[in-house]
Amino acid sequence: MVSVRHMHGTLGLGKRDVEHADSVTAEGGIVAETNENFEDASNELILTDEEVVRFQIGEVFAHVPREEVESRIDQMKETTDRNLEKLEQEKEMILAQMAELKKILYGKFKDSINLEED
Repeated sequence: MVSVRHMHGTLGLGKRDVEHADSVTAEGGIVAETNENFEDASNELILTDEEVVRFQIGEVFAHVPREEVESRIDQMKETTDRNLEKLEQEKEMILAQMAELKKILYGKFKDSINLEED
């Protein structure tokens, strides 16, 4: 872990923090893909004439009224939207901390240090 003291306190950024930023990015991709799947399912419901549709709950498909499925999909989309927003904020915070720390370290060590990812 690299720790730098400056006028605003101590900045600490270690390998785990970089890995966490990468995992947040990966998780954000998964959440975004899930959100796209919900959007596709919602569009499919618009095209169907059926009043009762098959809806997967866990590993089981149940026959559920279309309006209820539409409502559930909307709720799931809202949840994934909020999760995606939180992940983006977390990623931005980590990247800002990394940029601040790099700036401080490059200011102190100049060209004798390389902090860029391989």
